[in-house]
Order: sequence, then structure tokens, then C-alpha cells
Amino acid sequence: MAEDPRGEASQMSDASDSVHAVVTGGGTGIGLAVAQALARHGHAVTVMGRSAQTLAPAVESLPGGGFVICDVTSDESVARALSEAQAARGPVRVLVNNAGAVTTAAFEKTSIEAWSAALDVNLLGAVRMTRAAIASLKSHPWGRVINMASTAGLKPYAYVSPYVASKHALVGFTRALALELATTGVTVNAVCPGYTRTSIIERAIETIATRTGRDPETAAAVFTAANPQGRLVTPSEVASAVVWLASADAQAVNGIALSISGGETG
Repeated sequence: MAEDPRGEASQMSDASDSVHAVVTGGGTGIGLAVAQALARHGHAVTVMGRSAQTLAPAVESLPGGGFVICDVTSDESVARALSEAQAARGPVRVLVNNAGAVTTAAFEKTSIEAWSAALDVNLLGAVRMTRAAIASLKSHPWGRVINMASTAGLKPYAYVSPYVASKHALVGFTRALALELATTGVTVNAVCPGYTRTSIIERAIETIATRTGRDPETAAAVFTAANPQGRLVTPSEVASAVVWLASADAQAVNGIALSISGGETG
């Protein structure tokens, strides 16, 4: 009988129904879309975040899923949350580091505290979760770490310098860790969405429209102009990329920063 050329990837496919996936920042927006897409593909999903009021409704759309309160800026919170999640749904096999935050201000008006906060959530949050999950990920023939970066991890934007710096660092962390784990069966990749139609962007469009007197469509052009397709990315498009990176078909994909931006970045 011929040997299966897919090797470990076929083992992943056969076992996909029992795969435990953790999504941080999974209660709303892109994180929720990712959690829902993974659940549709048979994963047992745990969403993590800081608010039970946000997470509890999210879990209703995740058959067999659950939520755990977690603050990714706290080592103790991360350790406790991961322990609780694994006790409920088994060892983590897919980790999606989606939790993130952004504030807008000119560099000269951005405090060191704001810099520290951005790095703590956007970079060190992913580092903490990955450190806590790495033993579980490496104990199986395969595993996935998927970091939610941004086109801000690939190009600069004005007035969000801490966010840009933290997302560039997250991409660098992704690429370095991918090399370290390349022989373990664990892949590490980043997804880099452009401006995406989430509640954050919708509120920003409303604010611009109110302050400038523009209609919402014209106000939205502040964001859609960055995308050569002239539109906002949808959360489901980002989620589809994550599902693919978590699949057997992406076994050889490692250390990439996948831009989901309509061609804004390569």
C-alpha cells in the first residue's frame, strides 16, 4: 500500500472534529467571526476576553463552544484561563491570538503609558498566550499558532505609531517563532487585515460623518480609499484565511504574514 504523501496533515484532517481552538478577543468583530468559522469546520472553540457580557452571547453561536474570562496582559490570568479551557475541551491544538487594541493620537501627544499598553496587549499578549500553550501544541503531531496582526504590521500609518510598532513586532515574532518550531509540526503564521467592517470602524465612520457633516458613504472613503478594491474587508474574509491556515492544506505554510487587504499591501 502506498504511503500517504500528506503524512501528519492527513492525521490532522481525520481528527479535525475534536480539535480544540482558542481565540482571544473572540467576543466581537474579527475574533467572533473567526470563532464562528472554526466552529462551523468542526472545531471545539473557546473564546477568551475580559467581559462575560460580551462573551456569553458570542458562545450562543458556537455549538459545543465555551468562553473563559482572560486578560492577556496578565501572566496569572492567561495561565488560569488556558488551564480552565483545556480542562473543558482538551489540549489546545489551534491558538488564534486575536486580542488587540488601538488608540489614535499624534506622536507628540502619545504618552509612554500608551506605548506600554499597546505593546502589552498587541505583542506581549500573543507572547504570553503562546508561551502558556506551547507545551500542549508541541505534544501533538501538529499544531497552529495564528497571530492577528494588521496591514499596520507591514506598512506605516500616521497617528497610530504605538499600534504600528506593536504590529510590526508581532509579525517579527511570528516569523522568528516559525523558524524555531519548524521541525515540531507546529506552524506559526500571521494574518494582516486591512480596514475591516467591524463596530470599531463603523463608529469611526459615524464620528467622521458627525464632525465633518459628510454623509456616511463619503466618510467611509477615509478607510476604503486605502484598499485598491475600494471597499472594507469583511470579518468573514479574514476568518476564512484563519480557517485555511488552521487546516491540513496549510501544513507547509509557515512564517508568513498574509495580507487580507484587497491589494493595499503585498
